[in-house]
This record gives sequence, C-alpha cells and structure tokens, in this order.
Amino acid sequence: MAEQDQAAPVRAAVILPWERPERHEAGRAAEARLAEAVGLTASIGLVVVHTAILPLRAQRPATLMGAGQVEGQGVFIKDAEVDVAVVDAQLTPVQQRNLEKAWGCKVIDRTGLILDIFGERAATSEGSLQVELAHLEYQRSRLVRSWTHLERQRGGFGFLGGPGETQIEADRRMIGDRIVLLKKELEQVRRTRGLHRSARKRVPFPVVALVGYTNAGKSTLFNALTGAEVMAKDQLFATLDPTMRGLRLPSGRQTILSDTVGFISELPTELVAAFRATLEEVAEADVILHIRDAAHPDSASQRADVISVLDGMVKDGTLDEDWRRRSIEVLNKADLLGGVAGLEARGDAVAVSAITGEGLDTLKAAIDVRIAEGMAVADYELAPEDGARLAWLYQHGEVLARADTESTIRVTVRLRPEDRARFERV
Repeated sequence: MAEQDQAAPVRAAVILPWERPERHEAGRAAEARLAEAVGLTASIGLVVVHTAILPLRAQRPATLMGAGQVEGQGVFIKDAEVDVAVVDAQLTPVQQRNLEKAWGCKVIDRTGLILDIFGERAATSEGSLQVELAHLEYQRSRLVRSWTHLERQRGGFGFLGGPGETQIEADRRMIGDRIVLLKKELEQVRRTRGLHRSARKRVPFPVVALVGYTNAGKSTLFNALTGAEVMAKDQLFATLDPTMRGLRLPSGRQTILSDTVGFISELPTELVAAFRATLEEVAEADVILHIRDAAHPDSASQRADVISVLDGMVKDGTLDEDWRRRSIEVLNKADLLGGVAGLEARGDAVAVSAITGEGLDTLKAAIDVRIAEGMAVADYELAPEDGARLAWLYQHGEVLARADTESTIRVTVRLRPEDRARFERV
C-alpha cells in the first residue's frame, strides 16, 4: 500500500446500497451513513472520487443491486478511473466477484473495509492478534467458489492432507489451524489482563471506562482529563488498543481511566468476537462514561448503536445487567454548539468540551458521585499506634469524619465493598 501511495493515490468509489427509505425518520439517514463510509475509506489513505446512494427495492443474489444500477455505476467508475470500489454493505463472495467483473476494479465490502482499518491501527501485540483473528474468520467465509484456483487438485504432505484434497480444503484447513493458534494466544492475553485487573483490585482503584461511537472524541477527552498523549485525531478508529492512565478526582480519590475502541453501527460479527478482550475493560469498570458527539447530525442513532452493543454484551454474559446504573452520558464537542450552557438541559447528561476544557470539573464531580454511590460507609475505632491501618483507610477510602482521643482514633470512612472486606479481614 505504501509503495502504491508514493507512486499515485489510490482512487476509490463509495457506494451505499440503501434499503431502508421508510425508516429515515427513526433510523440512520442515508446521507449520514454515506458520510461515515467516506470517512472510513479516507481514513486508510484512499482518495474518494465518486459516491452514490442506491435505493434497493430487493436484494439480488448475484450482485446485491439491480442490473441497471450495476451498469450505471460501472460507467461512473470507469470515467473516474476508480481503483477500489467500497460497497457499504455486507457482500457474499459471489456478489463481490460479480461486481469486480462488472466494474473492472477491486471491490471490498463494509466488513473488509473495517478490517483493513483495524489492521492499520492496531499498535499492540494484543490488537494485532485480534485483527488477524477477525481477518482470518472473514477470509474463511470467503472460501466459497470465489477463487480462480479452487478446482485444482494436489497431492498432500500429510499435514496438508492426502492426495485428492482440493485447494479450498487445504486453504480452509490452514486458516482453521491458524485460528485455533490465535485463539490460544488471545486467551493467554486475556489471562494476563485478568492478572493485571487482579493486581489493580489489590491496589485497588476504581476503574472508569470510556465508551462511545468512533470519532466521538474519547481519546481527546482522555487526554484532557489525564494529561496523557494518546493519539487523538479527527479520524474514525484512531484508537484500537485499550489505554489506561491515573485520574485524581475532586474528593482526592485516585481512579484508573481506560480508553477503548470506538463502536460503530453494524460492526462485523468477526470483530465483535475478536475484540472481546478490549471490551472486558468495560465489563470490569466501576463507572462507564458513554461519550457522545453532541454536534453530530446522527448523534441519536450513534447512541442507539453503542447501547445495542452494550446490551449485546449483557446477553452473552460479559457485562452486568446494571451497567446503565454505573454509566454517565457525556455530551462532548459542546464548543461546536455554542458551549456547555446550550446542552445542560438534556436530562442527566454532562456536557463538556474536551478541546476547551469546559465542563470537565463537572464531569469529574459526577464521576466522584457515581463511584461514591457504589461504596459503603463504615465506622472504625483504631489505636493511636495503628498508623499503618489508618493510612490504608486514607489511601483506599474517603474519610468523612475523624475524632482523636488519647486512647482511640474514631473514623467514619466511605469504602468500596471489596476494600471494606479486605480491611475487616486483617
């Protein structure tokens, strides 16, 4: 890709087959969906030279779109000298092959596009493993009479299968073996992350996880709150690997802030499964910050998409049903709407601008309150010489009252349930 970019820009067409015109009022507008697809395409360096929204009356098994639509787009694609046509839908292998023949260029669907983006963005070994697993799951689904060499027969070497095994069977077997290996490696990564979480619980600090639609400004907000320098760009899927930093709240309480991968509508099923480890940070969080781009014209639909993914995590058992109680909705990019004052009337949501810093103190206070709601108040009587235990209470809890006498120190402290249990066991 890099060599091709240096020689000449890769020209792309973005085509949206749209079959939900009757849902424009309640659902995602076609124009907003097309703009998102263009953003996804541009985020991997492709130059978009043609776009189209094609209403679908019925899905065609051979090409998804109607014959007239395919022919018409072929004219535009040829005139614009398009190298890659991005179809913002899920294509079957047969549909993909037929469109490539009709248009004379490479064709990728929404799943393939998102996989390409994830492949470029993943920075850690965990992210790379997740991307490769998702890519192989996708490739395995493509092995259905869609390659030109599949009719070949070849002899085997034992590990590749015996004589007479077709190329497609061998390819599927090799992909399957690699998938098994990757899943084992990912399971090891999850165990390691589990150990890290156990270590944090022994510290322990409450965890605050940022979730939200891609490009909602999570990483910019993360940086503004923590002073970190996580990559934050006006770009879809700029963050793919979970990042953690410390955050001190107004009460003095220390927390761990976790930035996560952005959500997106119709996320490929391969990626939902592959990125389970990334979303585990959300499942373990004491507070979930749902970051919304309040200035986006499709903000309501993006909110619904994020909630749908989180509810899906509840169904598969990776997230507790009470996640809503632990969540705070954050309306970001208030600076694009005249400031925080214009957004404060929206229910219990907290309006902020990660760029200007407006509203961040209010958000920190709201996090403090939400964490406190999950804590218990306890009274303890300590000996004056028991300084270590007293210091522990100050470090791990919020001391609400203290009375010192010559023989005792009485403290009232707010603690997380697990901290209270640990303190009382000693």
